[in-house]
Amino acid sequence: MSYSLPPNLIADAEKGSLGVLDLIRAAEQIKASQGLLAVLALYDIWVRHNQGNPLLYAVLFNFSVAQMDHGDLDAARQSLEEALALNLDFMPAYINLGRLHERQGNIKEAAIKWSAALERMAAVTGSAITHKTTALNQIARVMEDSQQDETAETMLRQSLELDRHQREALQHLVALRQRQCEWPVVEPWERVPRDALLAGMSPLSVAAHADDPMLHLATAWNYNRLDVGLPGAGFIESHWAARERGGDKPLRIGYLSSDLREHAVGHLTAELFEEHDANAVELFAYSCGIKANDALCQRIKSRFEHWTDISDLSDAEAARRIADDGIQILIDLNGYTREGRTKLVALRPAPVIVNWLGYPGTMGSPYHHYLVADDWLISQESEKFYSEKVLRLPCYQPNDRKRVVADAKPTRAEAGLPDEAMVLCCFNGLHKLTRVTFESWLEILQRVPGSVLWLLSGAEGAQNRLRGFAAAKGLDPARLIFAGKLANPFHLARYPLADLFLDTFPYGAHTTASDALWMGVPVLTLSGRSFASRVCGSLVRSAGLPELVCSSRQEYVGRAVALGRDREKLVSYRRQLQEGRDSCTLFDTTLLARHLEELYRRMWQDFERGALPKPDLANLDVYLEASADADHDAMDLLAVEDYENWWRDKLAKRHRFREIPPDARLWRPYTRLHNE
Repeated sequence: MSYSLPPNLIADAEKGSLGVLDLIRAAEQIKASQGLLAVLALYDIWVRHNQGNPLLYAVLFNFSVAQMDHGDLDAARQSLEEALALNLDFMPAYINLGRLHERQGNIKEAAIKWSAALERMAAVTGSAITHKTTALNQIARVMEDSQQDETAETMLRQSLELDRHQREALQHLVALRQRQCEWPVVEPWERVPRDALLAGMSPLSVAAHADDPMLHLATAWNYNRLDVGLPGAGFIESHWAARERGGDKPLRIGYLSSDLREHAVGHLTAELFEEHDANAVELFAYSCGIKANDALCQRIKSRFEHWTDISDLSDAEAARRIADDGIQILIDLNGYTREGRTKLVALRPAPVIVNWLGYPGTMGSPYHHYLVADDWLISQESEKFYSEKVLRLPCYQPNDRKRVVADAKPTRAEAGLPDEAMVLCCFNGLHKLTRVTFESWLEILQRVPGSVLWLLSGAEGAQNRLRGFAAAKGLDPARLIFAGKLANPFHLARYPLADLFLDTFPYGAHTTASDALWMGVPVLTLSGRSFASRVCGSLVRSAGLPELVCSSRQEYVGRAVALGRDREKLVSYRRQLQEGRDSCTLFDTTLLARHLEELYRRMWQDFERGALPKPDLANLDVYLEASADADHDAMDLLAVEDYENWWRDKLAKRHRFREIPPDARLWRPYTRLHNE
């Protein structure tokens, strides 16, 4: 776009009569009418002719923002450095200069700039506190990305000391403690109480923290309310293109995901897309993650009739594109996971919206109509813990029967394992590991002579912490062996070196379990009450080994010990998995595709007859508040036999403390757990 700055504006800028506020207003108007290049030209003229202006540092900052938007990072850095030379206490310049260094890959220099900002902020003012928390959070973020978890946690704690209401900082603090295996995970201190930590946890962290489906629902609702918020610009009021499809045409199904690539979701869904019946569904992919072109991404892309990369589109632009494509049913394959576009989903770009596969639980949102599960995952009695209407497949999780396994099979010696040991393994991420699970594993190791525990590697601090925990329990830390991360074909090839896969609780194995079962390794799991705790049980049952699904910690430990002392039994399970691989429900992707298409037909029929389900989100704030005194780090909630009465007691306590009159019918909204 060409531009032409008004001559009078140029003259005023050159002779110093254009004030800073007038300059900023003019820049905004010019950007809207003539574009970014015109803005850059205006700032350049003003800066060259107003070197003595006392607010030059602020104009240089605005100039740097425009330069960064234009992609001229070197020029932006120079402007920011000049701004700081003029005003060493101008905190926004430190923040943006750190971000610029990070964007250029210079993490060390970014941290130095943010640290310099912290050192200069001595005054206790609202502005100083805001800048200091921002600097601390930026340092924490780059430290976390660099696997320097302990430093990141220290920065976040300092930030929360200043402002404990920062939800993102709270979420990252808890997630860091989980990733580091720091127990208890929820550890309040003087400035940050337990209820603040619990209310600030992300839904994924809560799933790994507590087997408490009511808490999961309340947390998801709270996250949706505060972190997603009300729909922004671009709300889709009607879906004419979707409504007018009609007739016998295939349903237009949109799959929204950041992970249709070399990722667990990509590995699970690749063959499903290939097995979809083109006469039943017309497939649209909306890719919202990192731009990838790996072999798996290419394979997935080749099956879609329509592939749209929306990563560079705003939520409103993407929502309009989906609606204009006439998508009838949009499948949210992310949910509350990294790079998910829930704010886009909130714009309701399709008349029917489904929560499936990417996020293991309820969304607690007003716009997800259905959740796809199976009979084991969610019983009819448990539907009260889900805001969506539950529809079921024979087995919840799809699988890729064409997954590539490396030809070279490693030996135990090559993997760092003892040749004759009973190898118990778990390749779940360490963030899923709780103290109760790890203590169970240590007990199993103590009762199974000659056994070792083979775990997927994590941060060095977490591994050392686990070794120290084992040593404190009287177990040789050398019996914990950590496997480095490998490309998926090589990772799959080493699975058969293990004798038995031990699942985590309450957030169990998903893709890792189906990988183990595909490679013939039996999986022992403990199914609780929550979605994330029951996925692995669904997979194991669908693979034909229901006896390996336990219902209590005692049964889990007892069965693991018995199997660890009975290599023959494990060999028979391995044989059973290998012989049944081509016929079991777990790996019948064709069967799953047909059932999924039938569910899609039912969903659309519900829509056409005006019977779409309406999520019930009433009074979940009270449930969230009532959960604050439960110490899930210290308790085994699965051992509580009457879970619903346990919750009723907590609600009754709130009823008494609030001193609400008896005729206020406080209980009426609590329809999930209270029978009138």
